[in-house]
Amino acid sequence: MAKKNRIPVDRTRAERLLSPLQEFLHQEASSGILLLASTILALLWANSLWGESYYSFWGNRLTIGYGDSELSKPLLLWINDGLMAIFFFVVGLEIKREILIGELASLRKAILPVAAALGGMLIPALIYTAFNRNGAGSSGWGIPMATDIAFALGVLALLGKRVPLSLKVFLTAVAVVDDLGAVLIIAIFYTADILWVSLAIAAVFLALLIICNILGVRNPVVYSVLGIGLWLAFLRSGVHATVAGVLLAMTIPARARINDKEFVEHSRSVLLEFEKSDEGEDYLSATQRSAVQTLEELAEHAGTPLQRLEHDLHPWVAYAIMPIFALANAGLALGAGFLAAIVDPISLGVIFGLIIGKQIGITAFSWLVVKSRLADLPDGVSWRHIYGVSWLAGIGFTMSLFISSLAFGDSPALEIAKSGILLASLTAGLAGFFLLRGIPQPEAR
Repeated sequence: MAKKNRIPVDRTRAERLLSPLQEFLHQEASSGILLLASTILALLWANSLWGESYYSFWGNRLTIGYGDSELSKPLLLWINDGLMAIFFFVVGLEIKREILIGELASLRKAILPVAAALGGMLIPALIYTAFNRNGAGSSGWGIPMATDIAFALGVLALLGKRVPLSLKVFLTAVAVVDDLGAVLIIAIFYTADILWVSLAIAAVFLALLIICNILGVRNPVVYSVLGIGLWLAFLRSGVHATVAGVLLAMTIPARARINDKEFVEHSRSVLLEFEKSDEGEDYLSATQRSAVQTLEELAEHAGTPLQRLEHDLHPWVAYAIMPIFALANAGLALGAGFLAAIVDPISLGVIFGLIIGKQIGITAFSWLVVKSRLADLPDGVSWRHIYGVSWLAGIGFTMSLFISSLAFGDSPALEIAKSGILLASLTAGLAGFFLLRGIPQPEAR
């Protein structure tokens, strides 16, 4: 067998830190196109001659179980309570990663995106409340607080090298904090009557997951079984089941069994053994097979369960769960009632919250912490970049649709809120694109 060139393992620290982020950004950008296609398909379906079938299809009941132990829900709720729990699990993994090694790992680095995200949540909520203080839509104040990271990063991807990578990192960090805020809002404010017995059972499952983490259990099957139990307990408790996804993510081990130096040293010795035992045949010798297996185990120990799960699940979320959610939730009849819905206080609150509230909140809160010398602008990022990104943050879509379904259920207010979300997200995306496109590209250094 011909000798193989040795695989380069001495990557720089910057490359090791940036490569997961670059892969994440690439997936988010490309998934935004699929998300847009699903939205258009949902709108076409809901406004076609078969519009009634759109609503009846997602209302079909799906039953899982056997005998007296069964769970029966409409297909729409399986998506919003089940598939979205996986979405929130990946969100939880991203939050934990950012807190441990990312933009939220140190106070100095975290202040700017945290402040921007807080402003981008607080001001939109206040604007929405001003339109719906005592009306039927008062419970929807959380709708304009959300940012859809897939769409926002998708727009940035269209701009290519016109925007610095540090701006994408900033937007990602803002969206992560925004997602954490959305989870807390859902858990605290969008919760039905609590069944304390089920919540106590959920606490037991959570305690078992934490114990597994402390004991160093790394088998994903263990966390999957206990995680399903946690989800079922939350589903019965009245607290929205997607919260279970985030709590499960917090218990996933985030430490590698061997560090970088140990991995490189052990790998080199194994590769040397592999090379010495090369007998020139077209198949591996017993020694070489053992070396390959050892390399696989070393690679397993060098990674963490958190990174591995995030890497494996993110494509499923980006290319399956989010498009399915959009297809099931974005359908809206665009008839004469659409124009009336746009001027409804609920829709106006969403539109002005996402478009005006996001840009004021993110830009103003960022300016305050920078001028107070609590934080610095990222390298290569100007205030025009921050303002452009504040418009992109007004693309609420996925999370806004999700919160609106929690706030309004099956009431007519849900369709009104959807009208505002779609119009605001489209406006914010286009405005953010052209604002950032007009910023001169920095000179190559």
